[in-house]
Amino acid sequence: MASFVVLLGLARLIIFLARRMPRPKSAIWRYAVSNIHRPGSAAASVILALVLGLTLFVTLALTDRSISAELRSGIPEKAPAFFFLDVRNAELAAFREALQKEPGVVPTATKVEFIERAIAAGVRRLEVASFVNPKRVPQMADAEDVLKALPRREGVHYVGLVLNRKGFDRAAAAGCTEIGMAVVASDTFNQRNQGVSTRESIDAWLEIAAAAHAAGIRAQVTVSAAFGCPFEGEIAPERVVEVAIACSQGHPHEVAIADTIGVGVPSQVTDLVGRLKAALPGMPLRGHFHNTRNTGLANAYAAVEAGVRVLDASIGGIGGCPFAPAATGNIPTEDLVYMLRRMGVATGVDLERLIATGRWLQDQLGRNVPGLLVKAGSFPAQPAVAA
Repeated sequence: MASFVVLLGLARLIIFLARRMPRPKSAIWRYAVSNIHRPGSAAASVILALVLGLTLFVTLALTDRSISAELRSGIPEKAPAFFFLDVRNAELAAFREALQKEPGVVPTATKVEFIERAIAAGVRRLEVASFVNPKRVPQMADAEDVLKALPRREGVHYVGLVLNRKGFDRAAAAGCTEIGMAVVASDTFNQRNQGVSTRESIDAWLEIAAAAHAAGIRAQVTVSAAFGCPFEGEIAPERVVEVAIACSQGHPHEVAIADTIGVGVPSQVTDLVGRLKAALPGMPLRGHFHNTRNTGLANAYAAVEAGVRVLDASIGGIGGCPFAPAATGNIPTEDLVYMLRRMGVATGVDLERLIATGRWLQDQLGRNVPGLLVKAGSFPAQPAVAA
């Protein structure tokens, strides 16, 4: 009905204007204008065709804008913390990576309080420990003790990072409800980080994924150094897709792409997400971005625009890979939640509690954290939550 009204209005307007325009010398134009009001005339047919075409074009353009707006407003309604930040369900927060690069060993009780604070803020999916060689990553030597001290809550997933079958067995025994594994797109980096080639890590992942499924444990995999390697340089997107396809044979809960050393830019994120969606239709994708070169939040935005619905983040923005030169922390959870909230994306996470936790974290570490909202606060200003 609306289209008919638009059509009628445009037709009347065109006829009105055409009949009142100065008449040029062209005999054809004089004929068209003088006969436009006569039903069945050639002039009327031509004008009607033009009106119909214009109306169709305008209608399609408006419809496309409406659909685009609807899709944007339908971005998942909740976000996680790294804690995995599921922009729909307040899912993953990266606690494990946040602390693994700290110069000192954080006490177990402090780690547990940190995680409980994140849960109180609304985070529901938290990577709480890595089950790796404690000699290489001493900050994670108490992984089992942390899991043992954490209360079990319905809807809260405690995620453990594993790199081999031994690590998976430890994580399963400790009570992780989800495991994640990292496979580096670069052979050199994978060798430095995990002691084996990328192909060997893929084979290990496939074995671990099968064991996890058999045990009823959710399993996901991350393709690390997806945008660049500190040892090999640029990583071709085709290589990342190749590794992701090989890992998908393990039927993961999701596949993540990680900018481990923080070299990616938004256009690369858009391109790589598009390639992965085409290569792995229906596979949930997650984004893991570091803010080493101040592109982390921009990359997160590009990922959301490209259809990614889960983002990793770290309260305060601390962390980083201990085996990547000059690596810095993940994007700050509170900064990410602020951006999403201002975009109209409801995350399900209490921003003021996140900011308070970031300030508490500064006290525990004895230094400032990289996150900006910890310093500037939210906007519009909200009543402060006690740290």
